[in-house]
Amino acid sequence: MANFSLGDHPHVDLCDLMKLEGWVESGAMAKIMISGGHVTVNGVKETRKRCKIVAGQTVDFDGESVTVTA
Repeated sequence: MANFSLGDHPHVDLCDLMKLEGWVESGAMAKIMISGGHVTVNGVKETRKRCKIVAGQTVDFDGESVTVTA
């Protein structure tokens, strides 16, 4: 499982996190995958494209997993 640091930011949008992790090639692809129910946050299916991901949450997609840290 990988870690993603928020740095000085309070949150990251789910679609942006997927791009930053290299899970998708574009924001459009991220939004399609999210709205299609292919992403979970803390084990719960998430369909909100701009869901605010904060420190302590874990995001899973296509066999990949990342935990967000402060």
